[in-house]
Amino acid sequence: MKLFVDLSAEDKEKLFFKEPESFDKHAGKELLAYALGATLYMPATRPNIHQDLVTKKHAGLTSIVICLEDAIGDNEVEVAENLLQSELKKLVLDIEKGFITIEELPLLFIRIRDGRQLSRLRQKLGEEWSLLTGVVIPKFSASTGKSILSQLMELKMEGYPLYAMPILETKNVIYKETRMKELIHIKSILDEFYDIILNVRIGATDFCGLYGIRRNTDTTVYDIAILNDCIADILNVFLRSDQPYVVSGPVWEHFASKERILKPQLRRTPFREHYGEAGVNIRSELINNQMDGLIKEILMDITNGITGKTIIHPTHIKPVQALNAVSYEEYLDAANIIEQANGEKGVLKSAFQNKMNEIKPHFYWANRMILKSRIYGVLHDEYTNIDLLQSVIYTGHSQSNESSYSN
Repeated sequence: MKLFVDLSAEDKEKLFFKEPESFDKHAGKELLAYALGATLYMPATRPNIHQDLVTKKHAGLTSIVICLEDAIGDNEVEVAENLLQSELKKLVLDIEKGFITIEELPLLFIRIRDGRQLSRLRQKLGEEWSLLTGVVIPKFSASTGKSILSQLMELKMEGYPLYAMPILETKNVIYKETRMKELIHIKSILDEFYDIILNVRIGATDFCGLYGIRRNTDTTVYDIAILNDCIADILNVFLRSDQPYVVSGPVWEHFASKERILKPQLRRTPFREHYGEAGVNIRSELINNQMDGLIKEILMDITNGITGKTIIHPTHIKPVQALNAVSYEEYLDAANIIEQANGEKGVLKSAFQNKMNEIKPHFYWANRMILKSRIYGVLHDEYTNIDLLQSVIYTGHSQSNESSYSN
């Protein structure tokens, strides 16, 4: 797999100083954590999942979660488990027939309900486990999480090395009086299983549900005071440089509709100044597709050190990926910091002569940028993320407007 494969060779050469690298599920954990990109969730009851994967229905998709938890009804569990098994078996046959290779598959995860369900799936699934990259663990808690991670270690010993992606979304995490104790306890458990923890995910929808809050298309998670406060504490615990985790952004729940409540959040001036009237058209298209709130949230995710995002609609893939591409200036700063980290200097002027690069304080950031650049690529100096977003949107105009949650 590789990001932005639907761009023409000419566009890639024009836009990228350093193109994204290829990867598959066998790449190391450090790189895979950044390769998740826009992670598309779909219910296990959705028909023809294997066919969507074989035909590469969603351009640029690098990771999928097949959900057995909140995306299906409580009365559908047995049916969903059987459908999951059936779809994975069909996918195994498709690989054997040469319709697709395992290296071409998106990183494939299943979201379980609890440890009991994982035990059942261990009995039901055989070689199908080899298709999977990992397991998403919802409502991860200090009291139940360790037993599930222990099962994944057992699967690893059986020849199926799977990563875990815990989701933080319980009362004990969002409630102020229990939060820090719970987060520190969870981190201590994840530290025990550090080698199989691919990233830590934030369950904003469940958090909002506990307070009867639902955001609209104009509201980011950072505009909700309770969520913003909780996300800050999660990042405080899990992004620390002494044993860092990759933290993924919460889901954006909305896709195109005809209704707006607030004024668009994308200002007209930057688009007009950079692109003229063509820029105004780009802005209009993003607004018409209800993308402006999503773009604002992605940019806030990046600013706060979050990498990648949960999505429920294929139209969200390209904004998440395009906005995460690394600028030439960021890449040059990061490469210079790492190159000069030999003890000879403590500080140096940036290549763009516009900032100070301190070797020690910026070293962790620099390593993150280099990893990110391998997946998302590095743009030429004269191009921006909006240029890339424009290119991928117009390349993929035939993209399905169907939500992955449609049955």
